[in-house]
Amino acid sequence: MSVRNLDYLFKPRSIAVIGASRRAKSVGAVLSHNLFNAGFEGPVMPVNPREQSVESTLCYNSIADLPLTPDLAVLVVPPSTVPAAIAELGARGTKAAVVVTAGFGEGGDEEGQRRKQALLDAARPHLMRIIGPNCLGIMVPRHGVNASFVHINPLPGNIAFLTQSGAVATAVVDWATYRGIGFSHVVSLGNMADVDFGDMLDYLAADPDTKAILMYIESVTHARKFMSAGRAAARTKPVIVLKSGRTDAAAKAAASHTGALAGADAVYDAAFRRAGMLRVNDMVELFDAVETLATGVRIKGERLTILTNGGGMGVLATEALIENGGTLSELAPETVTALDEVLPPTWSKHNPVDIIGDAPGERYANAMNVLLKDPNTDAVLVLNCPQAIADSHEAAEAVVEALGKQPDAPVLTSWVGEGAAAEARQLFARNRIPTYETPGQAARAFMHLVNHKRNQELLVQTPPSVAELFQADPDRAREIIHAALADGRTMLNEPESKAVLEAYQIPVVDTRIATTPEEAAQLAEKIGLPVALKILSPDITHKTDKGGVRLNLHSADEVHFAAARMLATLQAAEPDARIEGFTVQQMANMPGASELIVGIAADPIFGAVLLFGQGGTKVEVVKDKVISLPPLNMVLAREMMTHTRIYRELKGYRNIKPVDLDAVALTMIKLSQMVTDMTEVMELDINPLMANDKGVLALDARIGIRPPLAKGSPRRTAIRPVPHWLEKDLALDNGMTFRLRPIRPEDLPLIQDMVHRCTPEDTRLRFFAPLRELPHSAAIRLTQIDYDREMALVAIAPDETDGTPAIHGVVRITADPDNEKAEFAVMVRSDKKGVGLGYRMMKEIIDYARDRGLKVVFGEILRENHTMIEMCRALGFEQSAHPDEPQTMVRAVIDLEAVPVE
Repeated sequence: MSVRNLDYLFKPRSIAVIGASRRAKSVGAVLSHNLFNAGFEGPVMPVNPREQSVESTLCYNSIADLPLTPDLAVLVVPPSTVPAAIAELGARGTKAAVVVTAGFGEGGDEEGQRRKQALLDAARPHLMRIIGPNCLGIMVPRHGVNASFVHINPLPGNIAFLTQSGAVATAVVDWATYRGIGFSHVVSLGNMADVDFGDMLDYLAADPDTKAILMYIESVTHARKFMSAGRAAARTKPVIVLKSGRTDAAAKAAASHTGALAGADAVYDAAFRRAGMLRVNDMVELFDAVETLATGVRIKGERLTILTNGGGMGVLATEALIENGGTLSELAPETVTALDEVLPPTWSKHNPVDIIGDAPGERYANAMNVLLKDPNTDAVLVLNCPQAIADSHEAAEAVVEALGKQPDAPVLTSWVGEGAAAEARQLFARNRIPTYETPGQAARAFMHLVNHKRNQELLVQTPPSVAELFQADPDRAREIIHAALADGRTMLNEPESKAVLEAYQIPVVDTRIATTPEEAAQLAEKIGLPVALKILSPDITHKTDKGGVRLNLHSADEVHFAAARMLATLQAAEPDARIEGFTVQQMANMPGASELIVGIAADPIFGAVLLFGQGGTKVEVVKDKVISLPPLNMVLAREMMTHTRIYRELKGYRNIKPVDLDAVALTMIKLSQMVTDMTEVMELDINPLMANDKGVLALDARIGIRPPLAKGSPRRTAIRPVPHWLEKDLALDNGMTFRLRPIRPEDLPLIQDMVHRCTPEDTRLRFFAPLRELPHSAAIRLTQIDYDREMALVAIAPDETDGTPAIHGVVRITADPDNEKAEFAVMVRSDKKGVGLGYRMMKEIIDYARDRGLKVVFGEILRENHTMIEMCRALGFEQSAHPDEPQTMVRAVIDLEAVPVE
C-alpha cells in the first residue's frame, strides 16, 4: 500500500486515544492533553477502564463502548495488547492508527518481531494504516491534530517533517517554534511497520499545503517505492534529507534504534542524488537549506562572486566555499574595468571583491549591479561586517533597493554581528532575500543551491542513445556463469571473468591459463613478450599482496623461473589454498593511462549498485570512489565520475592527454546492462581498468556469482530499468509494420518531431490545447518516466522521407501509487490516423495494465473527439459525463477484472 487511507491519519473527523491517562507526566496523559488542546474540531474519545474522565471528558471502558467509530486511533497500551486492539478497531471500521508503544523488534528482539507481524496481520484485512510502532506520534497543525507526546504545539506552516526518531522530532519542533517556523505535518514514523518514507513522500507530493519536505532518515524500507516516490516528489517541491549513520558506529546505533538494516552510507548518498533530493549534515543546515530554497532564488551555474567590505570576511567565505566543493568565479576583464569606475582605487582588483571598510550603501549597490552583469558570475554573495565609519543598515537598504529593480537576481547576503546586523537580516528576510549570520553559513547555502540544481538536472537530462554503440551477448555470459555454478563455485576465475566482460564488449587483455611453469613459458612465447604472470587460485583474492603477480617478464626463461618460484612461495605461505595454475597475459601498452576501478556490488537495502573510482593496489587506502544506482545512461555515468578526486586527473594535465571519458562512461553503462540482464552476477570488480585517450582496457577482473533469482524474488534494482521484454513487432491489417517498445529518455527529439508533424487540431484533442511544438520541459516529462508506475509504448518505423527512425504513435498509462487505477493517453501521428494503429496500441497497453495487476484504466476525452470515443467503446470502456466538466468532457473507464481478455 502507499497513500490508501492516509487521509484518515492526517484529516480525521474523530479520534480515539486507547490508553488515555490522567497520571501526571505519563505518555498517555501528555498525549491526551495535546489532542484535547491543539484545536481539533471533532470528538476526541479517551479509552481506559481505570479512568472515569480524561481532560474533563468521559472516559470509555473499552473500544466496544465507543459511541462512534473513530477515523483515527492512537494507542498507548502495553505491546502485548496492541494486535488485539488493532483487530477490534479494524473490525469496527477504523482506517488508521498511531502506535506509540515500543516493543516491536527494536534491537533485533525476536519476540518483538513476532509481535510486529501480529500487528500487521491484524490491520491488513481492514486496509488499516499504521504509523509506528515505537514513535512519538503525528502533528498536523492546520487541522488541529497533535497526536503526540511532544512538549509544545508546533506552529502551522508549509514544511513537512518526517523522522524515524521521536527525540529528533521533539528537538526540531522546539527549535523551529522558537524561530517562528511552522509545519504542515510532523510525522514520527518509528519502526515503519506499515507507513514508511515512500508512502509519506507520495502523500505529501500531492498535498497543496506542503511546499517543502524535510526528512531525518536512519534507514529506508522498500527501496524501489522510496526511489519512485522520492523522484516524483522532488520534481514538484524541495526534498531535503538529514541522514544519520555516516560512520560505522552511527550506522550500528541507528540499526539497533529502529530494528532495521542500514545500507552503506555512500549508497544512500547515491540514492538521494538520483532522486533529486538534497542531503545535509545537521539540523541547522537542514533549516538553512529549506529557507534558502524557499526564497525562490535561482542560480545560473556554480561560480560564486563575493562582495565584501572586509577582506577577512571574504577569505572566510572563500574557504567555506572551497571546502564545500564550490567554485570561486574569475572576473571578466570588462567587469574589472567597470568596477574601477565605481570603486576606490584601493579595491581588491579580484574576487573576493573587497570594496573597503568605509563602503556606503551606494558603493554596495554600484558594485553589485556590475557583478550581476559579469559573464563569469552565476551568483553574488554580499557580505558586511560592522564598521564605525559606515552604516550597515544603510548598506542593507541599498542592496534591497537595487534588487527591487531585478528581483530574480541570484544574490545571497550575510551581515555579521548583532544590533544593526540583526536588523539588516530581518530586512532581507522580509524581502525574501537569502540571509545568514556568518559567511560560512552563506557559502554553504550557496552550495545547497548548487547541489540541488545538480540533482534536479539529473532528473531532466536527455542522454544520447547508446543502443548502437554496443551489442551485449548475455546468453554467452550466462553460459559461462552456469557452468561455474554447476561446479559448485561462487567465483569465476580470471579468464572466465574476462570472457563475461568480452560478452559485454568490454575490452580485455588476452589472458591464457597454464597449469605448470613449463606451459606458462610456452604460452608467453605464443602470446608475445613481455607478459604478466599471475597465480590462479579461488582462495587467493589479493594476488599482489601474496606475491602472486609478476610483471614485465621479457623471456620464456624469466616466465618459467617466476612461475616456479611463485608456486613454491605460495604453497609455503598458503598451504590450504587451492592453486589451479597460472594466467599469462600480454603486458598492456597504454602510455599515460590512469588506473581505475569499476564494479558491481550488492547493498542490503538498494540492491545492485555500481562503483567507480581510483584503482590499483592502493584502492583500499586511497578510498577515492563513488557509488551510483543502475540503470545508467551517458549523462548519469559522466556525472558519476565527477564525484571522485581522480576525475581531475582524467581530464588531462601538463603533457598528459585527457582520458576518453566516453569510453569509461560506456564501460559503466555496460556493467549497468549486465545488472539488468543477469541476476546471477552478485559482485564484480575490474581493477585495474586502464584508461587513456585511446580508450579502456580491463587488466584484471573477478566476478562473484549465485543462482539466478526466481521470479517474484526481491527486486534486484531500486530503480526499474527499461523493460526490454515488452519490445515486439506490431503488424497491422494493411501490411504496415512497427516496432513497439517502451519509451526511453533519448526519444525526446523523436517525440518532439512527432508532435511537430501533427495538425493543431490533433494536438488540441490530445493535449487540450493546440500545439505546433512540444515544449522541452513537457517532452522531458513524457520521455523520462518511472517504469515502476508508468508505461509508455511507442510505435517506431523508418520515416518515409529519409529512412531515419521515427515515432508514429505513443500510448501511455500512469498508475496511482496504490497500483489500482491508471489513466491512459494515446496519440497517433496525423498522417498515420485511420490505419488501426491507435486501436492496436490501446489493446497492447490494456493487456500490459492487466498483467501488472491494475484493476481500472480510465481516460478523459473531449466530447468532439468522436474517433477516440468510438474506439474506447469498441475496446469495452464505459462512458459517462465528466463530473467536473459534463458539457465538454467524457470520462471513459474499463474494469479490467470484469472485461474478459480477448
